Amino acid sequence: MKSWESHSIVVTGGNGFLGKAIVANLKAKGYDNIFVPRSREYDLRHEGAIRRLYETAKPTMVIHLAAVVGGIGANRENPGRFFYDNAIMGIQMIEFARQFGVKKFVAV
Repeated sequence: MKSWESHSIVVTGGNGFLGKAIVANLKAKGYDNIFVPRSREYDLRHEGAIRRLYETAKPTMVIHLAAVVGGIGANRENPGRFFYDNAIMGIQMIEFARQFGVKKFVAV
């Protein structure tokens, strides 16, 4: 039995370039309880959305890949906003993982 086989895995950003590859790899290894939250349903910049994500998915493992991005032009015009949004998203995801007793948290 794989060590994480019976666990619930949340992959934020699981529909992005890297996320799709990670989700496919997890599925190929036999993991089938994978939840990929959509940004329109879970705005991870907000505590309420993160709490709802953890309450709904009840993850034992989180792979956090989600990020606010906008392309070269937008990144140049809004570096502070993008940095803040991504920092707050990551910090809150980690803190709620601690509060909900998540066993493993990987941030990329």
